[in-house]
Amino acid sequence: MTVNRIVRIIAGFFIMASLALAHAMGQVDMTSLSWLWFTAFVGANLFQSGFTTFCPLDSILKKLGVPDASNCSTGGCA
Repeated sequence: MTVNRIVRIIAGFFIMASLALAHAMGQVDMTSLSWLWFTAFVGANLFQSGFTTFCPLDSILKKLGVPDASNCSTGGCA
């Protein structure tokens, strides 16, 4: 497992944990539809992408021609 994948897992976990704790403490109402569900989606996507290496944003950026980090090792990225 790489550092990048571990960072994604931990970041996703902390995003979801902070939302769950805020809901448990009564600071956030996650039972109603709100923009916080978008935050939960981002956290869950980060978490799963650390394990599966599938990230929709990675796919979109590659299709748009954004260079991958492995291509930057030769100095091709600005």
